[in-house]
Amino acid sequence: MQLPKNRIITIANQKGGVGKTTTAINLATALAAIGQEVLIVDIDPQGNASTGLGIDRRNRGVSAYDLLTQNATISETVRETAVPHLSIIPSTMDLLGVEMEIAGTADRVFRLRKALQAPDAQRYNYVLIDCPPSLNLLTMNAMAAAHSILVPLQCEFFALEGLSQLLETVEQVRDSLNPTLDIQGIVMTMYDPRNNLALQVVEDVRTHLGDKVYRTLIPRNVRVSEAPSYGKPAILYDLKCAGSQAYLQLASEVIQRERNRKAA
Repeated sequence: MQLPKNRIITIANQKGGVGKTTTAINLATALAAIGQEVLIVDIDPQGNASTGLGIDRRNRGVSAYDLLTQNATISETVRETAVPHLSIIPSTMDLLGVEMEIAGTADRVFRLRKALQAPDAQRYNYVLIDCPPSLNLLTMNAMAAAHSILVPLQCEFFALEGLSQLLETVEQVRDSLNPTLDIQGIVMTMYDPRNNLALQVVEDVRTHLGDKVYRTLIPRNVRVSEAPSYGKPAILYDLKCAGSQAYLQLASEVIQRERNRKAA
């Protein structure tokens, strides 16, 4: 079977504040830093991935909204970023109304898949889709379009409860919309080794999900939190900080898992 030219990874968690967009931005930057051509598709109406990569809200023009409503192509919506090899399809608040606009169409769940199957999307080695913090039609589009899903999971008490709901949704999507969707991995975020609860959560998640959990732990890090206000990924803002180094390690794990998948 011929493998697709690109790998589409949806970054999703229905819970907000887990480091989803931070992971999308910094993982994409780390992949780009080793020469991969990377595209972020920002389908979160909040548009934080776009802002975090320096795309001003006033200058976004055509966006993911136009892509999903089939009024523009990949090439017409892509914007270059300050990071070499990293592009983005920005988000605008128009996405808040896209569900109403496409709800009555037969292909409403497959709009993003169709767009990413076009020839102009094949120049990218990796496409990362940053989802809203909910299991709505936008997230369903992302899961239907993706080859795999990457789940950022905060090291907190209710982490497993929320994760079980998300994994059930992935199973439903696999059964009804996208039979090849798999779990690329689960990344533990906002890790503080001084916190006994964080240690316990990591242990519990690894006990339940084994090697689906990345070895890399993303630490709580002030520099990572500061970076978006400067419109930069943490890796550009402060390469040597613990958070940036962790995302570089995560990128290595993602690539290794892709190599293992191809070899299987």
